[in-house]
Amino acid sequence: MARSLSELSISDNSSSAFSDCNSDRSGEFPTPSSQSRRLFIACAADDFIPQLISDLNSSSIHHQKQAAMEIRLLAKNKPENRLKIAEAGAINPLISLLSSPDLQLQEYGVTAVLNLSLCDENKELIALSGAIKPLVRALKSGTPTAKENSACALLRLSQVEENKLAIGKAGAIPLLVNLLQNGSFRGKKDASTAIYSLCSVKENKMRAVKAGIMKVLVELMADFGSNMVDKSAYVVSVLVTVGEGRAAFVDEGGIPVVVEIVEVGTQRQKEIAVVILLQICEESVVYRKMVCREGAIPPLVALSQSGTNRAKQKAETLIELLRQPRSNNVSTCTS
Repeated sequence: MARSLSELSISDNSSSAFSDCNSDRSGEFPTPSSQSRRLFIACAADDFIPQLISDLNSSSIHHQKQAAMEIRLLAKNKPENRLKIAEAGAINPLISLLSSPDLQLQEYGVTAVLNLSLCDENKELIALSGAIKPLVRALKSGTPTAKENSACALLRLSQVEENKLAIGKAGAIPLLVNLLQNGSFRGKKDASTAIYSLCSVKENKMRAVKAGIMKVLVELMADFGSNMVDKSAYVVSVLVTVGEGRAAFVDEGGIPVVVEIVEVGTQRQKEIAVVILLQICEESVVYRKMVCREGAIPPLVALSQSGTNRAKQKAETLIELLRQPRSNNVSTCTS
């Protein structure tokens, strides 16, 4: 082969395929009076943050909910408030809300933690304060919004490399796979983004494969109306870097799906699909034969002539690999 797979890795454009999780998308305050209060607090945030934190520790669930909602909005609408709120001591009482039996209060706590986690300076402190396990519990048994915002918060925490293993060990991966399969469209996007980030670590790749993610991903890739083809393919491209991932992908019928994407997908989808095929074919003559039997050569040739420069390069490399002699000068593909 002219080039190694590492030189043909997916470009950083993959980030544009995923959910940005750049703030919560929960509902605002329901009443005009509370909206007026929100505006008043926003204008004098520095004075009210200590009182809001005090209310988080109140024995009144109503006061706790109100304080969590207001902190959440202060952190959502003004990035400069995120560090102020954390430095004022909000993180620990917010984390305690994540274990509340009141699901609405739990949701407000999760969402506030998510918005604070958007500040890079807060991520390490949130994790060190013990947020990971409660966020995973909310991902398991919270409201639909709490699950989605937990996935986003875990994604943000996973951007600190040391947190990825801790999140995986806490049991997040199977729950994210479940959200990917059964969640709303937003939930699926958030779950795929979190999984993509977490699975840069080999141990989490293995957890995802064990949780049955390949079946879910192949089904989403095969459904061009799901708006999840790109996202699912990017996750697959990370998982097939390990042998167990490649085997699971093939076992779940992934090869014909990816070959179809090479033939009829968008330019970006075709490029991801070729990367996946390169990864599964590089060390397996058996998989090369399977790819050839699915009729991959003609669409690959077409892509090598009419795709983007990156897609052409990858298609040419894959064609060369598929046509390499196995033995007795007989190539894997004869077409």
